[in-house]
Amino acid sequence: VQLVESGGGSVQVGGSLRLSCSAAGYSDASYCMGWFRQATNSEREGVAVIDTDGITTYADSAKGRFTISLDTAKNTMYLQMNSLKPEDTAMYYCAARPGACSWKDQDYNNWGQGTQVTVS
Repeated sequence: VQLVESGGGSVQVGGSLRLSCSAAGYSDASYCMGWFRQATNSEREGVAVIDTDGITTYADSAKGRFTISLDTAKNTMYLQMNSLKPEDTAMYYCAARPGACSWKDQDYNNWGQGTQVTVS
């Protein structure tokens, strides 16, 4: 399984970005995909996760501003980020695992290479 993120970049405070993650070679009928982020000198944290039933979970910091979605036909996940803040600056990683979602990054066995988001 190969996860490839895209859509990161630099944006002004209050701006928007849309991240994408495509999962090539993923054959499980039921799976979870999620976005995690890691800022400099910080631990990796969950941002949002979604399963193939469309059930979503968001970090408190993302609620009301970010929207996660999953196109199961394309095995592609998206993260629409609005009203971005400087504290959203981080490397954003896509992750996937079979079955139900987990908020623990160690439960995910497939990771993308990351895409940088910088808000200033």
